[in-house]
Amino acid sequence: MAPSNSKQKRLAERAAKKASKSGTTESSPSTPALSVNGSSATTPATNLSRNGSQDDISAMAKLQIATDRSAAGVLVSDPKGRDIKIDSYTLSFHGRLLFEGAEIQLNYGQRYGLLGENGSGKSTFLQSLAERDIAIPEHIDIYIVRGEAEPSDINAMDFIIASAKEKVAKLEARMEELASADEVDELALDALNEELEELDPSTFESKAGSILHGLGFSQEMTRRPTKDMSGGWRMRVSLARALFIKPHLLLMDEPTNHLDLGAVVWLEAYLSTYNHILVITSHSQDFMDSVCTNIMELTPKKKMVYYTGNYTTYVRTKTENEVNQMKAYNKQQEEIAHIKKFIASAGTYANLVKQAKSKQKIIDKMEAAGLIEPIETRRQLRFNFEDVGKLPPPIIAFSDVAFSYSGKKEDYLYRNLSFGIDMDSRVAILGANGAGKSTLLNLITSQLQPCEGTISKHVGLKLAKYSQHSADQLPYDKSPLEYFDSTYHDKFPDKDLMFWRQQLGRFGLTGAHQTSPIKQLSDGLRNRVVFSQLAMEHPHIILLDEPTNHLDMGSIDALARAIKEFSGGVVIVSHDFRLIEQVAEELWEVADQTIKNLTKMDINIRDYKQGLISKSMKEIEKAKLISKNSSRGRV
Repeated sequence: MAPSNSKQKRLAERAAKKASKSGTTESSPSTPALSVNGSSATTPATNLSRNGSQDDISAMAKLQIATDRSAAGVLVSDPKGRDIKIDSYTLSFHGRLLFEGAEIQLNYGQRYGLLGENGSGKSTFLQSLAERDIAIPEHIDIYIVRGEAEPSDINAMDFIIASAKEKVAKLEARMEELASADEVDELALDALNEELEELDPSTFESKAGSILHGLGFSQEMTRRPTKDMSGGWRMRVSLARALFIKPHLLLMDEPTNHLDLGAVVWLEAYLSTYNHILVITSHSQDFMDSVCTNIMELTPKKKMVYYTGNYTTYVRTKTENEVNQMKAYNKQQEEIAHIKKFIASAGTYANLVKQAKSKQKIIDKMEAAGLIEPIETRRQLRFNFEDVGKLPPPIIAFSDVAFSYSGKKEDYLYRNLSFGIDMDSRVAILGANGAGKSTLLNLITSQLQPCEGTISKHVGLKLAKYSQHSADQLPYDKSPLEYFDSTYHDKFPDKDLMFWRQQLGRFGLTGAHQTSPIKQLSDGLRNRVVFSQLAMEHPHIILLDEPTNHLDMGSIDALARAIKEFSGGVVIVSHDFRLIEQVAEELWEVADQTIKNLTKMDINIRDYKQGLISKSMKEIEKAKLISKNSSRGRV
């Protein structure tokens, strides 16, 4: 087979360079190529950027985290290969062992969903990979999406294109270094050339614009400096940059947390075609079903167990494995019991003693090989909101409400809103970012006042609101127990430490998690502290703004059960389709300055999502964002 055009070009260039060097006595040493390393040049969450835009305090904080984290393991994969395999992987954080003797196996072209309970060490593991605690080969560039893009005068479009240009420069420098070597590694050159062709600098602006649009940016917003964006939008810029440069190993820790439903569906569709290595943590079963080709589970025994297929396949396979394991365990235990019974009955009869010793050897061999272990049935996690006395409806009533932040009619987000909420309400509010979902919640709580119309409430109404930023307000230097005791001591002077333990335990915070400083808890555990505090208010209506952020699957199911059992009303803003499907009895869409009741239009959450999927796939295909060698997941 004739070599490709790119290979022919490289051969010609190498021949020309050799010819030009033939008259010299000594060739100058080649300049070391820059590492194509996303975790240094393109990972704002893990390293200082080259221009020093992050301050010394941030650097010291990261150094402290790195010091508190300890990892060990042996890289056994081919140093020049595309796969990553680490044996005997051990990881600890703040002295607590998270992984012990685990096997890490990440194969090129696969998309992994990382599962584990809140606080088990998933985020710490991703950070450890990103910062190369175990020496991953430099040709594997790594990017972790966890923090926001740094605020600066650069706009979103230029910000992500600059990162791609930097990666192109590194690829070209590495290719030049390989091409000028005495013995050329053709496979490595072909891989680099393939990566360069996939980036395709001629399409940078159009692709960047398409990705930003898919994540919810308007044309005007793409030209806005990142310093003028909120943290949520800067998080999207960081996400867009990762998608644009397509690193060899992309690590995503809860990438949907700051996205609306439309952007979540677009991201599902895009990532379902990702053809390098992807590892994600996500609280959304829908998202993992659409994106993942494999599931990796961090078990309570600190090992990593791998399953082929998406989340639904994982659940089915794991259930089948556990049923079969229990059958094998019971059979083995029956056999051991039968042998022991025979041994006990042998007594001192000479002819039976010999048989008994032989039978004992069978048990000894079983134990030496390792007995089959029973499946430990873990107690189902439960959340609980206490029942409250009923109030007659409507306890919240909007009448011809209009609102804008400027107070001007031409800026109205809402016009002529009229609806009621009572203690039987189970409402999910849908809509794009900026449409006014959080604004509506703030109108309900009276944090904002209407420009026109009235909002009336029952005189005895108690409201409680959970915000996706609520956990950021917790005192990180205190433990949950200390925080509750100091916060509620004056209000409930008769309550002792045991009461606060029980209150926290109602939301799955037990043992050391109650006494550890909040700063050492995972994001999911911090959110449980907030839920526990919210329950202390004994509200008639609970407003939940993105409540599933950072929660694991078990916690989300526990939250869904608590909402169903709660005697009061619930209004939810969430990008988690599964939670909405479990608890919402009405779907309200915020659009065009009003609220549409989709339930009355016979539109359920699956219909709504399918419409978003069709729109997203058309946009992605039109923008040619799907690589030729991509394998698409279930969307």
